[in-house]
Amino acid sequence: MRRAAILAIVAALGAGLLAGCAEDGGEPTGSSSGSGGGKGRTTITVGVFGAFGLKEAGLYEEYMKLHPEVRIEQTSIERNENYYPQLLTHLSSGSGLADIQAVEVNNIAEVTATQADQLVDLGKAEGVRKDAFLDWKWSQATTKDGRTVGLGTDIGPQGICYRKDLFEKAGLPTDREAVGELWAGDWKKYLEAGRKYKSAAPDGTSFVDSASGVMTAITGSNEKRFYGEDGEIVYKTNPAVKNAWDTAAEFATEKLTARLQQFTPSWDQGFSNGAFATVSCPAWMLGYIQDKAGDAGKGKWDVAAAPRPSNWGGSFLIVPEAGRNKTEAAKLAAWLTAPEQQAKLFGKRGSFPSAKAAYSLPAVADAEHPYFGDAPIGRIFSKAAEGVPVQIVGPKDLVIAQNLADIGMLQVDQRGRTPEQGWDAAVKAIDNALDQ
Repeated sequence: MRRAAILAIVAALGAGLLAGCAEDGGEPTGSSSGSGGGKGRTTITVGVFGAFGLKEAGLYEEYMKLHPEVRIEQTSIERNENYYPQLLTHLSSGSGLADIQAVEVNNIAEVTATQADQLVDLGKAEGVRKDAFLDWKWSQATTKDGRTVGLGTDIGPQGICYRKDLFEKAGLPTDREAVGELWAGDWKKYLEAGRKYKSAAPDGTSFVDSASGVMTAITGSNEKRFYGEDGEIVYKTNPAVKNAWDTAAEFATEKLTARLQQFTPSWDQGFSNGAFATVSCPAWMLGYIQDKAGDAGKGKWDVAAAPRPSNWGGSFLIVPEAGRNKTEAAKLAAWLTAPEQQAKLFGKRGSFPSAKAAYSLPAVADAEHPYFGDAPIGRIFSKAAEGVPVQIVGPKDLVIAQNLADIGMLQVDQRGRTPEQGWDAAVKAIDNALDQ
């Protein structure tokens, strides 16, 4: 599915992510020492998916200047749906692995639960400080016995991006503080704002892009989503998921959406032609909106706080035990995910730091986005990130989320199916995917 393929990349990569990706088909390269870099140099290989940002932000070059004895080589596979199965195969066989591998957040639970013995405990690596990271991000890659096998790179704290010009025409406030107050504390208030917008909406516009996007945002604001504390799948009976489904379905049935599927050409066009007034937007989506809305959208878009703190996206770095340069790789992974480097990555690529210690650094704390009316994005997204609950992640989160959105809610939003029919279709697809 197009959305699934792009989403897995977008959620990890930040602004500008759809450009400069490598061609599919490459595999993570095995590590080597002293190859291609002169006598005595250690080559550390890094395997990632898409335009991950570390190389593009110049962090590898900076590290090599600080450590002349080290050479860093990166291999990228464009789509995570191709990258991740290869990673699992290589971890199982203990061969074909890079010294450092990237893992997308929707895959980290499976890696942590099933591959921890194949990975270095980075919680004990030189230069790593647990208290520098958000608690909920640290816990996502920590095993039940306390081994931390992945270091967080970025996260996806959410706001609500909105069109000031469309809000004004509909008689709604345009100041971002006042806009945030419209729905502060409750996603149902976001729904009520949509009803007010519809009552005076400019011709040819809708309040929100898609019901699926609303559902994803609401689901991301809950501690328990698809799995319970015991590792069992609970989405069918979890009140939080039911509330997210019902609320999003109301957006669809009350015709408050533009009936678009996210990460498709028609959705992209919706940004440029002003088809909708709001969209749930993680920090990494700002660059996407700027790209798709173009120069004509500058100054029209702004960003306000979401009804409740919510997260969508993020990634990790792991170090396989089978690597030939485990110690040096762990040092590099620690440096790349340190607050100072995460702040640089945010400044260069829009990837929001998972290290809370970065939030007080000027590159984050003082960050504003000129395209979005100089919105204080550092402050807005830092506050959101610190409010996200410690979420329970499961090995098949992505499968469940994709089918709820692309099979279930999409039928309600685009095909006029009832919420009950959409839910039944999603559950059937998920059961088939999970062989239940």
